[in-house]
Amino acid sequence: METQEKKSVKPTRLKPGDTVGIVAPAGPFDPEKFMKGRVVLESMGFRAVFDETIFQKRGFLAGTDVQRADQVNRLFADSTIQAVACARGGYGSMRILSFLDFATIQKNPKIFVGFSDISVLLSVFHDRCDLVTFHGPVVTTLADAAQETIAAMQWALTSDTPLELVPENGMVVRPGLASGLVAGGNLTTLCHLVGTPYAPSFKGKILLLEDLGEAPYRIDRMLTQMKLAGCFNGIAGLVLGSFEDCGPLSEIYVLVGDIFEDMNIPIMAGFEIGHGRRNIMIPLGLGATLDTGKERLLFHEPAVRK
Repeated sequence: METQEKKSVKPTRLKPGDTVGIVAPAGPFDPEKFMKGRVVLESMGFRAVFDETIFQKRGFLAGTDVQRADQVNRLFADSTIQAVACARGGYGSMRILSFLDFATIQKNPKIFVGFSDISVLLSVFHDRCDLVTFHGPVVTTLADAAQETIAAMQWALTSDTPLELVPENGMVVRPGLASGLVAGGNLTTLCHLVGTPYAPSFKGKILLLEDLGEAPYRIDRMLTQMKLAGCFNGIAGLVLGSFEDCGPLSEIYVLVGDIFEDMNIPIMAGFEIGHGRRNIMIPLGLGATLDTGKERLLFHEPAVRK
C-alpha cells in the first residue's frame, strides 16, 4: 500500500484569489444554476473563469467531443489556472477519453472536481496520470447545495489537515478494518467502463459507490456484471454513498451484502457522498482507513500540498 500511496500526485492547495477554470465535459446545463454556482465558488474566495464554448449544446452533450476535450486540455495546460471544476455531469465524459492529452495533464497536476458522470475522468486521471482527484459538487449543484457541502468543499481544497468522514446516519453492512487508496464514484458510470481500456483497477482499494434513480434490481445487475468481470477482485473495503431515488435503502444494503458475501471486507453505508443535497467532497487516489468500529473513513494525509 505504501508504494501506491507514494505514487499518487497531490495537486497544490488553493489559496484566496486562486483561479478555478470551469469546463463542461459532459451534458449541457441550466445557465441560471451555473451562474448561481459560480457565485458560490467566488464566495469561497476564488476567481471562477470559463470560455463561452461551454454553453454549446449538441443534443444531450455540451458541444462536440473534440470541443469538450479541448476545454479540459487547455485548462490543464494554462499556468494561470490552479483548479478545474465541472459545470455538470449528465452524460458524455467517456466520449472524450480518446481526445484527452494525458501527457499534458500529468505534467500539470491540478485540483479536478466533479461527480456523477465525471467519475469517468476522476478515475482515468488517477489511473493514467497518478493524479489525486476530487469527488465533489459540480458548479450547477453548488447553486442549491447545503451549507455543509460548500464548507466541506472549501475545507478539502484549502486545508492542510487530513479529512475524516463520520456519517450522521452511518450503517455498518459488514464490520471490519481496512486501508487502501480510495477509488470509485458513480456505479452506473463505472459499470460502463467495464471492457474498455479505461476500466480502473480497484485491487487493494477502498471502493466508493453511489447512484441516482436506479431501481434495486438494476443496482444488483450492475454489481453482478462488475463482479463477474473481476472488477471487485482484491478490493480492501466498500463505502456506500447516497443512493437517491433508488428505492428502500435497506433493500440496497441487503443486496450489496449478498453480492459481496464471499469477500471478507468491511462495508459501511450512509456516507453523504453523491446525489443528495449534502455531497461531501473527498479525494480519490489517496490512502485512507475504513474503520466500521468507529464508523469513520479517515484519510492518512491532506489531499493537497503546499
